[in-house]
Amino acid sequence: MMNSKISRKPAPDATRRKNGLTTALTYLLLSFWAVVVLFPFYWMVLTSLKSYGAYNAEHTPVFFTLSPTLENYQNAFTAVSLGGYLLNTLIFAVLTTAAMVVVSTLAAYAFARLRFRGKNLVFGLFLSMMMIPTELVVITNFVTITNMDLRNSFPGLILPSITSVFYIYLLKENFEQVPDELYRAAKVDGTSDLKYLWKVMIPICRPTLVTITILKLIECWNAYVWPRLITDAPAYFLVSNGIQEIRENGFGRENIPAMMATVVVISIPLILLFLAFRKKIMEGVSRGGTKG
Repeated sequence: MMNSKISRKPAPDATRRKNGLTTALTYLLLSFWAVVVLFPFYWMVLTSLKSYGAYNAEHTPVFFTLSPTLENYQNAFTAVSLGGYLLNTLIFAVLTTAAMVVVSTLAAYAFARLRFRGKNLVFGLFLSMMMIPTELVVITNFVTITNMDLRNSFPGLILPSITSVFYIYLLKENFEQVPDELYRAAKVDGTSDLKYLWKVMIPICRPTLVTITILKLIECWNAYVWPRLITDAPAYFLVSNGIQEIRENGFGRENIPAMMATVVVISIPLILLFLAFRKKIMEGVSRGGTKG
């Protein structure tokens, strides 16, 4: 009698139970992490809805309120020039992002498609700038902008931020995924590089362009060090300057609920922007980071 090895497959019910347990555990961990991440924002909104007296009367933290008020949001716009700060930030973010997209697109196209002597060396040196913290060049930028007499002006705010090594690298990697045959065919037809970039490369790589545009808008909206350094006139204050101004000279040092209302107002545009374009951001990052 011959011995035979019999392979036993796990029962379908046992497999389903195991998969169900794994899925449940995964969702449990994700839910816990979501609570950890979202709780600070919830606490900020909750505090902004509490009155000044109710907040100061709390001896222990209260995780809800039965008498919400919008008075803090009214104070955020009447006690300080928050509307002006928001407008300045919008102008700064839009102009800086537009200039950065143009500069980064042209530079990325040159590194990806044009041939010139020392291109790889130049690009390697260019990438090495990513190792230099931005804070190390702030003083140099400050001296340059001051010598150009551009302090307390939008050009002084914008000029140091119109280029980004990371975004150029991201676009270059994305441009290189476009088949070379398209470029050769376009050159045979007599198409200029600028027209090829506009008609072919930009439409194909639109998700990455949308991604860097949104990320740059967020970066400009959150800018703090450079605006604080280069502007001391309230007419050019951004929201980052405004928050500090509110805290030092307004109602924020003692009136924490009003301060939180201000932060909520400033945060809402970025949250809506991300929620509206989150799929484009994920698609652009994945395409830009995948070669081939």
